[in-house]
This record gives sequence, C-alpha cells and structure tokens, in this order.
Amino acid sequence: MQFGIFSVSDVTTDPTTGETPDDTQRVRSMLTIAQHADQAGLDVFATGEHHNPPFVASSPTTMLGYLAGVTKDIILSTSTTLITTNDPVKIAEDYAMLQVISGGRMDLMMGRGNTGPVYPWFGQDIRQGIPLAIENYALLRRLWEEDVVDWEGNFRTPLRGFTATPRPLDGVPPFVWHGSIRSPEIAEQAAYYGDGFFHNNIFWPMSHTKQMVRFYRQRFEHYGHGPADTAIVGLGGQVFMRKNSQDAWNEFRPYFDNAPVYGHGPSMEDFTATTPLTVGSPQQVIDRYASMREDVGDYQRQLFLIDHAGLPLKTVLEQIDLLAEEVVPVLRKEMEAKRPEHVPANPPSHAERVAAAQAKAAADETAATTA
Repeated sequence: MQFGIFSVSDVTTDPTTGETPDDTQRVRSMLTIAQHADQAGLDVFATGEHHNPPFVASSPTTMLGYLAGVTKDIILSTSTTLITTNDPVKIAEDYAMLQVISGGRMDLMMGRGNTGPVYPWFGQDIRQGIPLAIENYALLRRLWEEDVVDWEGNFRTPLRGFTATPRPLDGVPPFVWHGSIRSPEIAEQAAYYGDGFFHNNIFWPMSHTKQMVRFYRQRFEHYGHGPADTAIVGLGGQVFMRKNSQDAWNEFRPYFDNAPVYGHGPSMEDFTATTPLTVGSPQQVIDRYASMREDVGDYQRQLFLIDHAGLPLKTVLEQIDLLAEEVVPVLRKEMEAKRPEHVPANPPSHAERVAAAQAKAAADETAATTA
C-alpha cells in the first residue's frame, strides 16, 4: 500500500507569530517538503492545482518536473489536475512530458476543483462541469492512445490529423485517478475506464465516503474490469501529531481555528469526530486510519494533508518524520496482513502497465494468426 502527502499550497498567516510567507517562500517550502518526504521514504507527493490566491500551485507539471530531477524514489502526482478548465491537448502533452522526464515515476488525478470562478477565467461555464469532465477526458485518452487523432466535440475546436507530443513513455499513458467528493458521475467515469478512484474525504464523514467508494467498486465490476474488491481506491486524510496527544491538541488548535478552509466554523472537537482529521499521538493516527479498511475495503493509496493552515516548515518536516518512522510502517503492516491475495497492494506501476500492454499485444497477435 502506498502512503504519502498532498498539498493544497495555501499561503496562510501563522496565527502564533503573525508571519505570512510570500509566494516564492511557499513554493520553495513545497519543494523542500517533497524532497524531505522522498528522503524519509514516503511513497507519494501530490500537489493540487489552483489559479487564485491564497494558493500558489498554478503549474503542477513545472513543480513536479523539477522534483523529478531532485528526488529518487517518490511517486510524483497531483491531488487535482483540472480536467474541466485545462485544454485536454495541453494536459496530454504536459503529463506525457512529465512521464518521460520522471521515467514513469508519476501519475495524476483528474478533478473539477472547488473554485467556481476558475471556469470563466478559462472561458468555460461551471454549469457544464460534468459534461466538460467527461468529454475532455475521453479526448485526452485518445490523444495518449492514438498517434493521429481526428476529433470533434462540444467544448473546443475540432482536431484534424493531430498528434500530441511527446508520445507517452514506452507507448503506455500515465495511470489516472479520478477525484471526486460528491459526484457519482465521476466515480462512474473512473469505473468505466478501469481507472483509479480517489475520494479526498477530508471534509466528509466516513458514511459518505463509504457510499461513494462502494458505488465505484460496483460499477468497476459491472464494466468487466474485475471483482469489485480489486478496484483501485485512494483516500485523503489530515493529521497533526505529537508524542503526547494533549501537546498535539494544544499546538494545532490555533492553526485549526484560523485556517482559511475551516477556521471560524466547527470546533476542532466536532471536526475530528466527523471527518478523518486526527489530532493526537502517532498511535491514535494508526488506530483511526487502520479502521478505514472496515468501511471502504482494502485500498491502495492513503495521502495526508499536513502542510496547511500556516504551519511552519519545521513543523511540517517533523510531521513527515513522524509519519515515516512511527505511523506508516505500522499501518502498512496491518493493512497488508489483512489484504486478500487477489487484491492489488498498490496502484499499477509504469513497469506493470508496460508489461500488461505487451502481454495483450502478444495475445492479440496470437489470436489473429490462429483465426
């Protein structure tokens, strides 16, 4: 099972010091965080995509391309690539380039984002969010899978004899997750293509997450990709840890209370009771996240949000160390001990996808010669 971190890239004032990083400082801190996660042995670093303050991650492939050159093992991903407002031609080319640069050490998560004004900024209508996601992704797959594409749809100019460059590494497109919090249409889309489904449930109760994941699994099996329990699932999460639970609560409370995404709303006690946010000791985090398997089944990727709400860089790096040294080894052992043999432990790697494509091509050739 893969464990990692994701960033929403918020620029937030530290409520305990009054200091606010500028955009440059925040971007560079994200680079440091990703490199530290790689050195600590975490499996995944993912960045969101936003085009408005107080967020700075407007160009995920630029950041991940740099990180591909300065990290060794960590998988580089996105916690949102905006499939609705980005041109699918540009997505096809940008992420194929990242795939080539990283040697296949990447994947990406398609999503619609949570910022309504982004639609008119990029010339789109938010009321067409679901149709945009469906049509743009269908085109994206063709751009990766076909060398020459003729295409016409509803939301962009037609393509005639178009070839996206560079071509995907080894002729195999990147693995794609579809991220959605509340839209069954996106879970349906993930299931239809046999892609991964990521439920970034950081603001939602487990009852809702359970319902969405169950729907995706059922539809995955319906489309003939395999048994429901073999579908590729990822979850989001939030943690803040100290060795002593009360120390964690005391230290994190001012950050929670002033966070731009949930500050001045529900109390930290209420929020931790109803969402995956876990504030406490490493053992409390282990207990909380080990139990999620009971609701969603065996899953393949768990990402944690840890660098938000104005937390100092030093504190974030300490959180990475606690995850890598005390939480992840135990969670991984507990999760894998219960996983049935036929259920994938991880999302498919690039090497596995290449091998599968080669096996299919060989089988197709054999069938053609014996027909």
